[in-house]
This record gives sequence, C-alpha cells and structure tokens, in this order.
Amino acid sequence: MSTVETSAPALVEPGSFLTLHYRMAGPDGADIINTFDGKPATLSLGTGELSPAIEQRLLGLAEGTRTRFELVAGEAFGERNPELLQWVARKLLNELGDANEKYSVGDVVQFPTPDGMGQYAGAVQQVKADGDAVQFDFNHPLAGQPVTFEVQLIGVL
Repeated sequence: MSTVETSAPALVEPGSFLTLHYRMAGPDGADIINTFDGKPATLSLGTGELSPAIEQRLLGLAEGTRTRFELVAGEAFGERNPELLQWVARKLLNELGDANEKYSVGDVVQFPTPDGMGQYAGAVQQVKADGDAVQFDFNHPLAGQPVTFEVQLIGVL
C-alpha cells in the first residue's frame, strides 16, 4: 500500500510572489485595469505594486482563489489631501523638463523624487493666465474613492 501525499494550496503571505489576474474598478464600475482578457500579472507583495489595503485583503488567500473585494471610499488609496493640490512655478517646470511644454487641464506630468531615484505624478488642475505657474493635484486619482478589486490567484510562491 502506497501513500499519496497531498499538499494544501499555497497561501498568500507577506512577501509572496504572485501570478494573478485582477481587475480594479472605480466608483462608476468602469475598469481601471483588467488583466482577465490577457496575460496574467506577476508581482511581489510588499513592494508597492498594490496598495497596502489591497495587499491586506490578499493575505491568507489560497492559490486558485477567485474573489472580489469592495473597498470603501479612501480605503484603497487614502483620503484626498487638500495639501497635495499645489502650484508649481513655470521656472521650476522648465528646469525639470521641456521649456516649450504646453500644459492643459487633465494632463498627467511625471516629476522626479527628491533623491532622483523614482518618480511621482501630478495631474494639471489649472494653468495661470500669464503662464507663470501650473496647479497640480498630487493625490492618487482614486484617493477618496470606493474601489472594487477582483482577483484570481493563479500561483503563489
């Protein structure tokens, strides 16, 4: 008589490497990102690829799980912070990028982090009539918004 070993499916833990399909939708239900119709995503927990609130929801799930989370307004990407609405002088924008750049409301502009090792984005809110400054919103576009997150865990390492 031989014994057949069966192992339980791997569970998501801090630092797990995941292969998954996922879909994130905003308050209107429209997809922000959806990998279900294409190639699955791969990511490591704890590296900032997903918001901490979404990572917390994934912890303890078993490989093969397909589930959906409703995250209340502000849970996924924080509340909107009015201090992150800032005017940036055109002189500084010229130093950071193209002096001939034309900015329009809704444009998303990448800025270097102070250490020069990364980037962050700001969305243009207003451009002064004289062109001397541009107001940017540095909040995440989904800050203060409810988010739906659907996931299918294909592999957990």
